[in-house]
Amino acid sequence: MERNLKNVLVISFGFLFLFTAYSGLQSLQSSLNSEEGLGVTSMSVLFAALTLSSMFLPPIVIKKLGCKWTIAISMCCYVAYSLGNFYASWYTLIPTSVILGLGGAPLWSAKCTYLTIAGTLYAEKAGKHAKDIINQYFGVFFLVFQTSGVWGNLISALILSQSSTKEITEEDLECCGAYNCLTGTTNTSESSRPSNSLIYTLVGVYTASGVLAVLLVSIFLDQIKSDQAETEKEKLEAPSFWSTFLATFQHLKDKRQCLLIPLTMYSGFEQAFLSSEYSKEYMTCALGIQYVGYMMICFAGVNSLCSLLFGKISQFTGRKLLFALAAVMNTACMIALLLWKPHPKQLPVFFVIPALWGLSDAVWQTQTNAIYGILFEKNMEAAFANYRLWESVGFVIAFAYSTKLQVYVKIYILLSVLVLSMVTYGVVEYLETKSSPGTPTATKKEKGQAHSQETCM
Repeated sequence: MERNLKNVLVISFGFLFLFTAYSGLQSLQSSLNSEEGLGVTSMSVLFAALTLSSMFLPPIVIKKLGCKWTIAISMCCYVAYSLGNFYASWYTLIPTSVILGLGGAPLWSAKCTYLTIAGTLYAEKAGKHAKDIINQYFGVFFLVFQTSGVWGNLISALILSQSSTKEITEEDLECCGAYNCLTGTTNTSESSRPSNSLIYTLVGVYTASGVLAVLLVSIFLDQIKSDQAETEKEKLEAPSFWSTFLATFQHLKDKRQCLLIPLTMYSGFEQAFLSSEYSKEYMTCALGIQYVGYMMICFAGVNSLCSLLFGKISQFTGRKLLFALAAVMNTACMIALLLWKPHPKQLPVFFVIPALWGLSDAVWQTQTNAIYGILFEKNMEAAFANYRLWESVGFVIAFAYSTKLQVYVKIYILLSVLVLSMVTYGVVEYLETKSSPGTPTATKKEKGQAHSQETCM
C-alpha cells in the first residue's frame, strides 16, 4: 500500500504544480485577453485540438511510452502554453493552445489508466472491492489536484491586485449578469489591463511551476507493473495506426459509453461556463479582474474538500445519490444566475455561487472518472480517451459560442444538457442493475464486459 500511495501522491502533486499554472491562466483568458475574443478563441482552439488528440493519440502514446513517460512528456505541452502567454497574440497563443491540446488527452488518459490499474492491483492483493480502492485513489488525487485552483488563482489575485483598475459605474453594471450587453466593453478594456511587468511576473511563476511538475514525475514516479510486463510484447506486436485511431470510436459499440456521452460533455460545459462566463460577466464586470482569482480559490477549495469527501462516502451512499445532489446544486445555481443582477454591494453572493458550483463539480469529476474505470476496466485506454474526447467537445462548443450569445441563453443550454445527461446516466444505471441484479462487484464487472459487446442503437 505504501508504494502505491507514494505513486498516487507523486501523480497528484505533479498535476498540482502543472495545473497551478494552467488553472490560473485558464480562468483569466476571457478577462485578460478579451480584445477581439483572443482568450476564449484560444480556449476553443485548445479544446478542439484536445478533441482531435482524444481520437487517436492516447492509445498510441501510452502503448509506446507507458503511463509514466506519457504523463511527463504531455506535461511539457502545458509548459509551452505558459510560455505562449508571455506575449499573448494570435501568433503565440493559438499555436501553443494547439500544442497543449495535443498533449492533454494522453496526459489525462495515462493518469486515469495509472490510478485505475494501481487501485485494481492493490484490491486484488488485499482482497477488497476494486471500485472502492479506485474511488479512494481518485478521491486522493482530486483532493490534491483541485487545490491547484487555489494556489494558481491565489498567485494571480496577489499579483494582479497590484494593478490599478478603473472605477466601475452604475452604467457599467447594467451590462453585467445574465442579460449582458454583447458589446465586448465590460470592464476588461485595455485601460484596465494589468501592466506588462505584472503579466511577465505572473506567467514566469506559472512556467516555473510547470517545469517542477515535469521533474517530479520524471524522477519519482514508478512505472506501473502492467506497463513493465507488457512493454516488450507491445513493441513486437504494435497495432497499425488506423486500428489505434479507430479504437476510440470502436468503443462506442458499447451502449453504456454512448449513454455516458451527455454526462461527459456536461462536465466540459459546466467548467467552461464558470471559467469564462461567470468570471467575466459577473465577477470581472461587477468587481474587477483582480477578484477573479479569489472567486476561483473559493471554487477550487470547496471542490478539493468535497472530492475527498465524496471519494470516501461513495462506497456507503453509492454514486447515484451523489450525482443527484450535484444535479440539484447546479440547477439551483443556474436559476439564481438567471434571477440575480450582480452588484458590488452583494459581495458574499459572488462567492456562494462558485462554492456550490465547486461542490457539484467535485461529483462530476470524481464519480465520472470512477464510473469509466469501473465499467470499462478491460478497455481503459479507449474508454478514458472517449472521456477526454466528449468532455473536450463540451468545452469547444461552450467556448465557441461564448462571444455570440447572451449569458441567459448559455444558462438555458447548460440546463438542457444537464437534464439530458441525468436521463441517459439513469439508463446506464438501469442497464447495470438489470444485467447483474444482486451480484458481487467482481461478477458485475464480468457481466459488464459481456454487455460491452452490444452495439449502440
